[in-house]
Amino acid sequence: MKDYVGNPLQIRGCEEYRLQGGKGDNMRFLCIRNGLGLECWISLDRAGDLSRLSFKGDNFGFFSSCGYVSPAYYDHKGDGFLKSFTAGFFTTCGLTAVGEPCTDEGEELPLHGTLSNIPAVLGGIREDDAALTVELTVKDATFGGRILVLKRTYVFSYTENRFSVSDTVTNEGEAASPYMIMYHCNMGYPLLQEDSVVSIPNHGVTPRNAHAADSLGEALKMEKPQAGYEEMCYYYDVCEKEGLAKVSIYSPSIRKGLVMEYDKTNLPCFTQWKMMGKTNYVLGLEPGNCTPDGRNVMREKGMLQFLQGGESRTTGVSFLFTEEEIKL
Repeated sequence: MKDYVGNPLQIRGCEEYRLQGGKGDNMRFLCIRNGLGLECWISLDRAGDLSRLSFKGDNFGFFSSCGYVSPAYYDHKGDGFLKSFTAGFFTTCGLTAVGEPCTDEGEELPLHGTLSNIPAVLGGIREDDAALTVELTVKDATFGGRILVLKRTYVFSYTENRFSVSDTVTNEGEAASPYMIMYHCNMGYPLLQEDSVVSIPNHGVTPRNAHAADSLGEALKMEKPQAGYEEMCYYYDVCEKEGLAKVSIYSPSIRKGLVMEYDKTNLPCFTQWKMMGKTNYVLGLEPGNCTPDGRNVMREKGMLQFLQGGESRTTGVSFLFTEEEIKL
């Protein structure tokens, strides 16, 4: 390729941008293109989450009405998270709370934790003929309290339309800390439409509540946007194939889709969030080490994980993008 271009960025690579104006003023982004049709925007000021993703010209993620919102506007009370929930292709929830706001052992915890509103430090960008690698660090710490450090590594393939994100969380404090993490992956239009085919091979599924139970038989059936739609969540025991749990979504309308893969050993829970509202039209495909019911519920059920002082844990997710029909 090098003989054909003056600069590799003509075809692929990574560039840094900053926003101007509004609540996203001065936010930092890395725009990555792999030269095969995949374009991703990493939000450095929002824990290095993926705010935008498109594949061969079609958007794949959900971008909420909040738009870009700097951490300076984050409201950590109750469900104030929703005031700055850009959603994007994925938002990382955690690291000491995921799901419903609650009080757990005297500590008031906000919706989905604080991680996604902490700026990341860019550690480095490496590139070779096979891939582009981005390394980030996010520290979730309080004086006299927890010190949780997340080391995030993205690998964007230059040989196929695939990328992976790997997160190692270390408790650098002395005391044990609750450890919760969920990858809130948000599928949006035009990938998500009423004819989209969603596949979650599973050994069983549990509705979150009675409302979700009423529509259990149509959990994987996508619908048209509807006014007043009430969200539904389903918890899956996802099947493993070749050592990995795999789920997918494919849109016949645009003839594109994706396969999500992850290690179920480290992310034993999987939540499907179905929200078919007008303008709030999104499908959440959410692997995690917990469900979004709140830390108090996880503790009561004996599902709450902990990191001892000095202990590390690694999780991750990879995505393959395709123009072929998907069969898992």
